[in-house]
Amino acid sequence: MPQTTFIAKTPAFDAYRHASREQLDGLVAALVKRARDLDPQLHILAGDIDGAGIARQTAALFERFPDPQHRPPLFGVPVGVKDIIRVDGAAMRCGALLPPVLFEGPEARCVRMLREAGAIIFVQTATTEFAYFEPAATKNPHNPRHTPGGSSSGSAAGVAAGLFPLALGTQTVGSVIRPASFCGVVGMKPSFDRIPTDGIAYFSRSVDHVGFFCQRAADIPLVLAAFDPQPGGGSRPEALKVGVPAGPYLAQAPAGTLAWFETVLEALRHGGVEVVRVDCLEGIGEIGALHRDLTVAEFAVEQEGLFGEYAHLYRPVTVAAIERGRAVPADRVAAARMSRGNLRRELTSLMDAHSLDLWVCPSALGEAPEGCGSTGDPAMNLPWTHAGLPAISLPAGRGAAGLPMGLQCVGRFGQDQRLAAAAARLETALCGLG
Repeated sequence: MPQTTFIAKTPAFDAYRHASREQLDGLVAALVKRARDLDPQLHILAGDIDGAGIARQTAALFERFPDPQHRPPLFGVPVGVKDIIRVDGAAMRCGALLPPVLFEGPEARCVRMLREAGAIIFVQTATTEFAYFEPAATKNPHNPRHTPGGSSSGSAAGVAAGLFPLALGTQTVGSVIRPASFCGVVGMKPSFDRIPTDGIAYFSRSVDHVGFFCQRAADIPLVLAAFDPQPGGGSRPEALKVGVPAGPYLAQAPAGTLAWFETVLEALRHGGVEVVRVDCLEGIGEIGALHRDLTVAEFAVEQEGLFGEYAHLYRPVTVAAIERGRAVPADRVAAARMSRGNLRRELTSLMDAHSLDLWVCPSALGEAPEGCGSTGDPAMNLPWTHAGLPAISLPAGRGAAGLPMGLQCVGRFGQDQRLAAAAARLETALCGLG
């Protein structure tokens, strides 16, 4: 079967927002059919599609918002939800073998906010086990022999394959930005705590972010509006100055990725963007070690109540993380938590000193690796997640194997709409990369 069979664009958000009842029913029915047809090959879904439940949601939307002029920002937009985020009426499994009853609780606040914004909760999406590194069965829609990335595997792959136009994911290291890059879609990890995390199965409360996937940078402000009705600061900039984080952080990328990145930078310059190189992240090795220690230590605490009784149901990679986490000293955890704020201040000071609007760098070390036994390395995402800064991955051409590559754009803390506006400007400059 040709690779392109699995890739599709869903209609723009406005097609759902301005649809009549009959039109919206038709749009959603087409997505339901596509999801059911493709999931046996791509393994994107974590649960069954509740057609009757979707129909009830649609009917309720038109009852609540009969006037098309006063519809909320995501009216009628179907959303996939990563299976570590609770949804009323659906069993949450966390990609694990444990009984789903163990994960029951109130619906996640971010899901409730999407409902209030008019979204249709469409289906749950596959995740790696407990959002760590044990892969889900999900395949990359561009080439099923390659990983879609993780841990938000089903959410990224589902948007790429045209099963739904929007999906929620989470990121503790690189679980939104990296799969967005591998699957050739737009992904955003907002500023830390911008989207509420209560109602998710936490991995590491100090750094877990809720993020999302969509197909166009133009979609991002509408999604952010669902979580903050008056965000401000989102006007499209006429001029942009971006910083390249030169030094040991960027040197982690292989030569082929760095060559692609130079091509991207040239496209940005051609589009009128000023590019400057800034030495930074000299201590990337220790930043990475602190982040990893913090996350596994907090994961061990989160799992303590279940692991004693159900250890035999945990997969080996997850067991190893819990055992490592138990061994991390308390003073090391405290130092790691403190380092998050220190890194944020350091990066912000550099942005101020060089008058930067944002940072740009690769979203991943390269294209999606072949095979589905690993979800790829999150090294390019780690420091930005550690600092809690907002990040967006934009599709930016393809690598040597013909698979998507992504440009990671990182903004100032709390200025998510401003970053989204800049990303829309950069998306235009990148459109010629293919």
